[in-house]
Amino acid sequence: TGSFLIGLLWGISEKAVFHPNLRIFLFTGLLGGFTTFSAYNLETFSLLRESKPILALANIGLNNILGIALVVLGFLVSRYFVNIF
Repeated sequence: TGSFLIGLLWGISEKAVFHPNLRIFLFTGLLGGFTTFSAYNLETFSLLRESKPILALANIGLNNILGIALVVLGFLVSRYFVNIF
């Protein structure tokens, strides 16, 4: 969800005039905290401690691939809405 929102707001902010401080607050502060990697890291570490390296690697790979895909999707959706309004 956070990755999608970052992509969405990033796309909107390229067309709309966002104050640089607002961009920093939204991307780094609000959404950066929302999409914290601490839970992801804990889950990966737990899988490694449970001797499940394949699941740990799958967790790393899928989280990164899906996270990037959601950023791209959010960005593309923002382009659609920016062109409508």
